Parts: sequence; C-alpha cells; structure tokens
Amino acid sequence: MRKVILLVLAALALAACGDTQPSTAISGIPSTTESVPDGPGRIVAISTVATEMLFAIGAGDQVVAVDSLSTFPADAPVTDLSGFEPNLEAILGFQPDLVVLSYDPGDVVAGLEAAGVESLLQEASMTIVDTYAQILALGEITSRVAEATALVGTMQAEMADLAASVTQRDEPLSYYHELDDTLYTVTSATFIGEVYALAGLVNAADPADADGSSWGYPQVSAEYLLDADPDIIFLADTKCCGQTAATIAERPGWGTLTAVSTDRIVELDDDVASRWGPRIVDFLRAIVDAVNSVG
Repeated sequence: MRKVILLVLAALALAACGDTQPSTAISGIPSTTESVPDGPGRIVAISTVATEMLFAIGAGDQVVAVDSLSTFPADAPVTDLSGFEPNLEAILGFQPDLVVLSYDPGDVVAGLEAAGVESLLQEASMTIVDTYAQILALGEITSRVAEATALVGTMQAEMADLAASVTQRDEPLSYYHELDDTLYTVTSATFIGEVYALAGLVNAADPADADGSSWGYPQVSAEYLLDADPDIIFLADTKCCGQTAATIAERPGWGTLTAVSTDRIVELDDDVASRWGPRIVDFLRAIVDAVNSVG
C-alpha cells in the first residue's frame, strides 16, 4: 500500500506539470471531447475516480471492467487490471470501445489508438472545477450529457450549502491532513487543500512547501507538527496504514498536541479523502461536521 501512495504522489506531481485544461459547460469551462455515437457499449475504466464518475452518471451498465482498486460502487466489475501499471494486452482482452484512464506511462494511449480503441485520459484534478469538467467530459463521450450536467449541478449546490453552514469564528482553526504514517501531507495548493479551504480552515503544512518544490505534497517531521500544533488532525490513512485516534495519541510527544488533548482527531475514509470524484461532497461534509463540532 505504501507503494500505491508514492505512485499516487508521483502521478499528482506529473499532473501538476502538465497542461491541464479546466472545464465546464456549467461554469464557463469549455468541453473538448467528442461523444461516441449512441455511447460506447464496452467501457474499461482503469481509474478509481473514472469508475465512480461513470456509475454516478448512469453509465455503469456500459462498464465491462475496472481496475483492481475500483472498489466503489460495490457493483463495479473489479478485475486485476492495474491503474498504475496499465497492461495494454490485458485491457484489450476485454474488447473495449472506450478506455478511461488517469495515468499513462507513455505507451498505453498510443497502443489503444493503434488498435482502433477510443481512450480518454483524465489526469488528477488540480482544482474542484477540474472535477466538474471531467464529469462533463465523461457525460459527453458516453452520451450521458444530461445526467452528467445534473450531477455537477447537484454537487455544486451541495458544496455551496456545506460551505455556507460552517460556523463563523474570530480566528480560523488550523488542520493537518495525514496521507500516510510517514507524515506525507498536503498543502492549500492541492485539490484536497481547496476542499479544506471551503470550511475556512488554515493548513498547518503550508510553510513546509512554501516554494512548491514538493508540488503541494510535502513530507513533514514529527517535530514540525509538534511546533505547528494544529487544532484538528484528519487521518486519511486509516485503511492503508491502520491509523486511528488511538495510534496517533501513542506517538511520542503527540499527546501534547491540541488536536489530541481535545479529542479532535477525525478518522476519514482513505478513498473518499483521496479521490476527486462525486464523493468530494462526502469529504467536505466530514470536514464541516468536524469544524462545527469544535466549541
């Protein structure tokens, strides 16, 4: 699982370097895909986020295979396909007419094109707007435009309502978001950081990557966190690394942290907290609930 986390960080860094084009038919974002006539009948998704998006817009019946980590929704046709090390021959074995992926090591998209198979590469979202754009692009290419547009509209409304429900404070609360138990985290410059900002939180890790050399995903030290003393700690490593409020409290010196001594440790679902798909609404809801529970 540690390898997966590092691969995700690498993919996010690559996406940050790329020329991503934010989107939308709903917020002034242009669309750049062309739909397959009547929609593709056999879709292979080797992206956990694409899988969630496809099912959320009602294209699940068209999906014949998804990668090994696409465990949501429960009825997704999980296979042993890898999203981090895509195997062209294995993908073609499912006879797809559309392949959606979030990472291409350099030859998969070209191989699919040579085989006459349509592909859609959607790299990691750098902003919430990018997420809406990807949903709309999938709606276009699967002939589910109305469904995708409705989903984006609902997400936008729910995100706005949640942001508006945050308790106003004289001084904003600070937070630390833990990606894994080696203390990789995120800054405000990331997609995840943008979600936290909607809840009015200040990121305690921002100074750790002030120059952006870690692409918003720095590894901090225990000493750094003890000095920063965040008001709330969010754990996005409960599945990958078995971290809980109890394990955090047992770390040397961590019992003195404000977040620990006041029981402000939030155990997140790793998948919800790391995927830029429809469940970002659930992610924001968990954050807002935690913020509003602080007296």
